[in-house]
Amino acid sequence: MLTRGRVVALLTAALLGTGASAGPATAVGPVTDAAFAPVDTPGAPLTVDPAAVERALACSPGVTGATRTPVLLLQGTGATAKDNWSWTYQPAFDALGVPWCALDLPEHATADIQQAGEYVVHALRTMAARAGRRVSIVGHSQGGMVGRWALRWWPDTRALVDDLVGFAPSNHGTTRAVCSAEDPCSPAGWQQRDESDFMRALNSRQETFAGISYTSIYTRVDETVQPNQDAETGSSSLRTGDGARTNVATQDICPAAAYEHLLIGLVDPVAYALAIDALTHDGPADPARIDRGVCLQVLHPGIDPVTAPADGAAAAISFQSYRARTVPAEPALACYTTASCPRSAPAAACTPARRTTVTLARLARVRVTVNGRRTAVTRTRTGRVRVRLDLRRRAGTTVVVRARGTDARGRRVSVVRRVVVCG
Repeated sequence: MLTRGRVVALLTAALLGTGASAGPATAVGPVTDAAFAPVDTPGAPLTVDPAAVERALACSPGVTGATRTPVLLLQGTGATAKDNWSWTYQPAFDALGVPWCALDLPEHATADIQQAGEYVVHALRTMAARAGRRVSIVGHSQGGMVGRWALRWWPDTRALVDDLVGFAPSNHGTTRAVCSAEDPCSPAGWQQRDESDFMRALNSRQETFAGISYTSIYTRVDETVQPNQDAETGSSSLRTGDGARTNVATQDICPAAAYEHLLIGLVDPVAYALAIDALTHDGPADPARIDRGVCLQVLHPGIDPVTAPADGAAAAISFQSYRARTVPAEPALACYTTASCPRSAPAAACTPARRTTVTLARLARVRVTVNGRRTAVTRTRTGRVRVRLDLRRRAGTTVVVRARGTDARGRRVSVVRRVVVCG
């Protein structure tokens, strides 16, 4: 029989063992620093390869033309999207008819979180364009925090997001991450220290934005993101800004809740109930709506109790076997965080975020892709290839149009046009 104790024994023991050195558990408060760019500063052009983001984004059927809000899933540090979601929330959402996309953040989510944030920006714009509606974000640990980096520095994404739900999100970092030149961390490890420059930038001016519902779900037995004993001083909680928000501990619902940092984002039925409540109601989760019968459950709905031990073991092997790249210091903050980026090109170098047409060479037997996805073409009167682009939800990105075909001499050629969309 799969009991709560057996789940803890099988999964927690396997997944723990990669934590950083411990530090003092001091209170974390909101940070407002006028040195950082105002919240309405236009987003910088993305530097990540759109094709790489497209490859990292795996979606269920139903996202295109979605009839209900699709969910973007973001994994925690050290895990892959498969580790975090393939046996937990993906089958759960499938059973509920909720369309989803899982974004595999670079290097098992251990790379520079600023890069991961750009991945999220691109994914949000892509999903919203496909769905024709707003998107919700569900993330675990770093995944519950990194969506806020996108919302802070690319204001256009705020209109694309309905709910942001975080399981043990590292919203204010952790006092347990102790990095130094002698004891280096991954880029993401440095950035998730409670005293990092990244955290100061993330939480500058305001933490939440109007029109978005934020649900931060934490556990008081979290051994990784600390402190997390209450909503007033805990790292996971959000306390400033105009967004509707709920900060709730699983122990507020079930006083004996024992699932810690990793299991809260994998199998915890209490965290699941709060997340589903947020996703199916206006505003953030309301703890008063949660049926206390959830306290008797071991796994959340959608998880197969027969295969869960093997699925958890496979995730543990992937998690523990990955050796993250380490660096001797925290990555420098991007210039956009202080609105200090040099002007590298005139406004005319970008294309407005609207419908437009790109005309390419005369090619026979042509195959055209836009950001790696095949698209239809038309022809001009002279036979040149014409591609229609809808750039309305791609502000600040670069769209790559690639045509492969044969020229007038029968030679195979490839033509690439990069369209920089004004942000």
